[in-house]
Amino acid sequence: MSSHEQLQPTTAGVRTEPDVESSSVGELISEVTSDLSTLMRQELELAKAELKEEAVKTGKAAGMLGGAGFAGYMVALFLSIALWWALANVMDEAWAALVVAALWAVLAAVLAVLGRKKLREVQPKPERTVQTLKEVPDALKGR
Repeated sequence: MSSHEQLQPTTAGVRTEPDVESSSVGELISEVTSDLSTLMRQELELAKAELKEEAVKTGKAAGMLGGAGFAGYMVALFLSIALWWALANVMDEAWAALVVAALWAVLAAVLAVLGRKKLREVQPKPERTVQTLKEVPDALKGR
């Protein structure tokens, strides 16, 4: 701000419009450029915050899927051995192994569907930033 540019009185520390009659075109352009730069920095910060929030959701969903996969593996390992032995008492061992494998295939499918559903809840587009960026042209036009 130049030494000629007089600010109108402020209310509660909020800057009001400068006195444009005593300002040069260069000073006005400088002020507009500065305001646009500040606006763009704020929009970038908002976008970063929104993306971070979505990344946290994605990380949690991936962790759940990883935990479900490991737990499923351990359950499949120990229960399949026990079930295989139990079924081998009433049928051939090969058929018993096939029955056990089919049961765990169903479990794996259910876990995959649930994990996929969680990942679909993630919104990679920063909605608030997109909305405020749509408002920038109107704000510049004074609407």
